[in-house]
Amino acid sequence: MIMFLQNAIRCSATFMFGCLGEIITEKSGHLNLGIPGIMCGGVAGGCLSVSLYMGAIPDPAHPSYILLLLVGILGAIIAGAFLGGIYAFLTVSLKCNQNITGLALTTFGAGFTEVIMKSLEASGGRQHFSVAATYIAKPLPFAESLGWFGELFLSYGMLVYLAIALAVVTGIVLKKTRTGLHLRAVGENPAAADAVGIKVDAYKYGAILTGSSIAALGGFFYVMDFVQGLYNSYQPVEAVGWLAIALVIFTLWRPSLSILGSMLFGALYTVSNFIPISSQVANALISFVPYVATVIVLLSVSIMGSKNVQPPASLGLNYFREDR
Repeated sequence: MIMFLQNAIRCSATFMFGCLGEIITEKSGHLNLGIPGIMCGGVAGGCLSVSLYMGAIPDPAHPSYILLLLVGILGAIIAGAFLGGIYAFLTVSLKCNQNITGLALTTFGAGFTEVIMKSLEASGGRQHFSVAATYIAKPLPFAESLGWFGELFLSYGMLVYLAIALAVVTGIVLKKTRTGLHLRAVGENPAAADAVGIKVDAYKYGAILTGSSIAALGGFFYVMDFVQGLYNSYQPVEAVGWLAIALVIFTLWRPSLSILGSMLFGALYTVSNFIPISSQVANALISFVPYVATVIVLLSVSIMGSKNVQPPASLGLNYFREDR
């Protein structure tokens, strides 16, 4: 049971990063269906940075833990911000259709990642992944001395705790700060926000770039922590990204709920590895449960009709200032 819960919590960080990134983006009124591609881009940027760093140091078997972690995070963030910048330019500046742009970005991000990862394989860069993953996923040093408590809550890499911290901070910023209030105003009614002097496009760009950078960390985490650096493990990241988007609806656009929601999705995603079912059909049905749960929540939200559980009013709609 402890092992199952550990896997669920560890897996939850991938969903949490992706979900938080999309929540921040949607709070600005933009529906970014390119999150799966951005998470794939995080794999490419993070793994490429890790490979370059490991190849540049004298002793790749003993890298600096702090530098390795920072290099990987920075590489993932840069890749995520780059892809998010493409989406922001097309949808904010050029007013392109958000759905089509997002879907195209997912295709581009997945293809871009495959090219980078195959290049690393051809150049021998992937040989460092397993060593790097051992360091990145290293648990807190005092976890073993605290018995079952340490084993269940403290035996994870720093990226898991970073995801939880970001969820808490995001919730506080959106609800308790002027910046969060302005961002929510932009997502609800950009014309009214513009009328009172809020720089709508600046907030949209900021939310999209920030959300994309956070989402990219989910892909990097999946490869370098959850699956311990296995080379071909980047391929399911796109599917996980779609689940992260579904999780946004499941958590009612609330960052604080993304912690519990991500752990639930992590449990559902990994449960097939812990039950004695050999049938592929049964495993497929189990993996389908998160989508069913999301549909149920979406229907419930629609029936309730409460403003507190609805998406931002301008979600998916481009803002044309001249129509104000």
